[in-house]
Amino acid sequence: MSCQRGLDAVLATLYLIFNEGYSNQRKSLAAEAIRLARVLRDLMPQEPETSGLLALMLLQDSRSVARIDADGRFRTLEEQDRRLWNQAKIREGLTLVEAALARRQPASYQLQAAIAAVHAESLSSCGTDWAQIERLYRELLRHQDTPVVRLNYAVAVAMSRGLEEGLGLMEELTSLERYHLLHAARADLLRRLGRTGEAAVAYRRALSLAVSPIDQEYLRERLMQLGL
Repeated sequence: MSCQRGLDAVLATLYLIFNEGYSNQRKSLAAEAIRLARVLRDLMPQEPETSGLLALMLLQDSRSVARIDADGRFRTLEEQDRRLWNQAKIREGLTLVEAALARRQPASYQLQAAIAAVHAESLSSCGTDWAQIERLYRELLRHQDTPVVRLNYAVAVAMSRGLEEGLGLMEELTSLERYHLLHAARADLLRRLGRTGEAAVAYRRALSLAVSPIDQEYLRERLMQLGL
């Protein structure tokens, strides 16, 4: 048990390092996290979560160039030019996650990688298999029942079953009241529903909580598009 806890701590640390680099466009930091994940996977090839973590990093990093456009503005997954995605990283990530899941010991990083794989295999945003993503998030909640995972699950429900149903799930996430991505996600669903006044309020709330200049600029852009 102590060995497993030690491995879990190492995996979590590597993913934190990767996210710091990926989220803040510190490419060398993200690359170093991927390098270390490769080393760990080579040392523990029979442990499916090491492959799952490496697959997750590669699949997310494959989109890094498309996340920021030529003008330095953040682009959501839906808005990204998928022609810019790194196909070599996608192929490697898909191979890793398929091999890991074949061991039939699904856990957090493998399931997150499987979700990233569904996005990676989608030729367009409208062609995304949101029903499959919803099922994967439901399984992920069995292993990692956190408010942030529940937020992502709510997004998947909104896209697969209906915007109102997903919005209702988001309203229950009171513990994320100071998390700007909750309000940004709510705003997006309200915008899609045509409830522009409520969407503007939610975007402003997200903007008041966002720390990253890139996130702040994106939220201002969304507000301007509402014309309010």
